[in-house]
Amino acid sequence: MRVFSGVQPTGALHLGTLIGALAPWVREQARHENLFCIVDLHALTIPESVHPDRLHATVRDVAALYLASGIDPDHSTIFVQSQVPAHAELAWVLTCVTPLGWLERMTQFKSKSGASGHVGAGLLTYPVLQAADILLHDTDLVPVGEDQRQHVELTRDIAQRFNHLFGETFVVPTAVIPSAGARVMGFDDPSTKMSKSVAATKTGHAIGLLDPPDVIRRTVMRAVTDTGRETRFDHASPGILNLLLIHEALSREPRAVIEARFEGRGYGELKAAVADQVIATLAPIQQRFTELRADPEALTRMLDDGAERVRPRARATMDRVRRAVGLSIPPSPRTEGNGA
Repeated sequence: MRVFSGVQPTGALHLGTLIGALAPWVREQARHENLFCIVDLHALTIPESVHPDRLHATVRDVAALYLASGIDPDHSTIFVQSQVPAHAELAWVLTCVTPLGWLERMTQFKSKSGASGHVGAGLLTYPVLQAADILLHDTDLVPVGEDQRQHVELTRDIAQRFNHLFGETFVVPTAVIPSAGARVMGFDDPSTKMSKSVAATKTGHAIGLLDPPDVIRRTVMRAVTDTGRETRFDHASPGILNLLLIHEALSREPRAVIEARFEGRGYGELKAAVADQVIATLAPIQQRFTELRADPEALTRMLDDGAERVRPRARATMDRVRRAVGLSIPPSPRTEGNGA
């Protein structure tokens, strides 16, 4: 089975990214063929937030965090989206077959467009680019958080519509939602998912993967809770449940063990234990990240190699798509310019 997933190189990757994406990728990577992309084209969706002089560096930061978190390039292919132009080409073809109403119903578009004074077309159509990312590589499984389930469902709808219109062309993928940690909430507001964009403007909302121990402990100890002492998963308030779920995801302990440990104790003990767990989890990741970023040329070579590995399949998919819709097929790289 082939797995595809990706992360935008915007904002600092946080604890929710580790628990909901990176850690499950690492645990499952030996079981499947894995493609883990750094989706830099998606970073252009809100151009006001893009810093061109920083984007190149943040792409390398994400690559280093992939590796530092345990993704093994011998088992998994890591590459940058924009280094494979077929992503953008397929996105245009799919945009042309995607009904406007499907995109206007997307939850993230409705929430983000309502909060902005002006909206670029990319905010509306980026789910189609996301669909192209997945479909280009004949993906079987897409590991995502619960909030991204709608996007995978849209991808399935687009693939099925294209197959109906032009014949069987795409593999129809399936979303894989982790059983624990699929939706890590903000420490300052446990009703809101932990977010890179919110973390960029508000302290105390998230823990960045590169935050120092004192910042981590301060953020956890100030987390919103309640005035009770309930530490059972099925009775806890949202803030306490978030802390329990983080502890569960990082410790991999059974819920009964966690509940027994904190039964009848104050929330301060739970917060201190979660802070200790987060610090211990992130320490080796931070050390390895520092080592990897000290050799940016090695990261660049790894990313170039990843893009080279995925190009043949991307090329084959686009050949099928072009045939299906009647576009001409460009000459193979082996014959371009040699008169063949």
